[in-house]
Amino acid sequence: MVQQPAGPLAGLLVADFSRILAGPYATMLLADLGAEVIKVESPGGDDTRTWIPPDRDGVSTYYLGINRNKRSVALDLKDPAHLADAQELARRADVMIENFRPGGLARFGLDYDTVNAANEKIVYASISGFGPGAGADLPGYDLMVQAISGLMSLTGDPDGPPYRAGISVFDVMAGLHASIGILAALHHRERTGTGQHVEVNLLSSALSGLVNHSSGYVAGGTIPFRMGNAHPSLFPYEPLPVADGELIVIAGNDGQFRKLCGALGLDDLTEDPRFRRNQDRTAHRDVLRPILVERLATKTRDEWFHELLAAGVPCAPINTIDGGVALAADLGLDPVIESGGTPGVRNPITFSGTPARYELPPPGLDEHGEEIRAWLRS
Repeated sequence: MVQQPAGPLAGLLVADFSRILAGPYATMLLADLGAEVIKVESPGGDDTRTWIPPDRDGVSTYYLGINRNKRSVALDLKDPAHLADAQELARRADVMIENFRPGGLARFGLDYDTVNAANEKIVYASISGFGPGAGADLPGYDLMVQAISGLMSLTGDPDGPPYRAGISVFDVMAGLHASIGILAALHHRERTGTGQHVEVNLLSSALSGLVNHSSGYVAGGTIPFRMGNAHPSLFPYEPLPVADGELIVIAGNDGQFRKLCGALGLDDLTEDPRFRRNQDRTAHRDVLRPILVERLATKTRDEWFHELLAAGVPCAPINTIDGGVALAADLGLDPVIESGGTPGVRNPITFSGTPARYELPPPGLDEHGEEIRAWLRS
């Protein structure tokens, strides 16, 4: 039997004092890449354990989706023996991650300054909603940040109400930013021998993640507005109606627009000064759109999908999740894995020499508690 190579983060011990989404997502990614992650839970367990429906055998699939490859220990920080265990875990860890309200762990001696005094090599990551300053007391819910950041003002039909995104997008983004920060701090520690405090907050992640929209405001003084599925700077770049529904059609540059016109039999449009360049097409989208829609109405979604792709035009059907998973499988991306018999979504990073691991299923509450407490007290 061939020995599976150790993951790129093998040998790292991560003390995970986070719960809900941003922190657990970050630590699952680290665990997939070989880190040993100990999930510290309150006696009641991570809130997402009870976020049902949907479920698998009575366990929330929300919880299952972000907690594989970890071991669980339940510690009541108000219990002196359990608190000593938590402090010892922090002392031994390479990385500690938490998403309590800023300053919330100080009364337990688990804040950065106290942990760092006992473990100067610790990379200590804190995730909050609005940072440790004036926003420290604000609860850090993704929906709040979607509203406050401006994302909801951009989501929905122009004449309709603002909408939240279909996922907790800034929780996920903050988890990714936390992972990047942790890895950067570990690289710094490798060079210098010292750890540091890494801080991420949802609002800063949101403003960074709004990319062209936030840049349009801070660099150009433009406040964007809801455009439905339209793009403020490109056309076409949206769903367009076809004979049996809609198809995403994209002309991300002038060359792609020429290919689109060729596939639709509308080559004369490429010489029209209103449509020759991207900025021209964007300015005259109300004129161009009905011309494209009229021609697209002559064939079905599947017909246009294959014809446009063959012509080099980016396009896509609007799938439900099952269709997305199926297409990923058809493309050989192997999107579904099993960790200890529990299905999950593959880690998105591929390594040529140290692949991600899928060894442990998401743990039951305190599943490894006896073993971990014995180790910490030895």
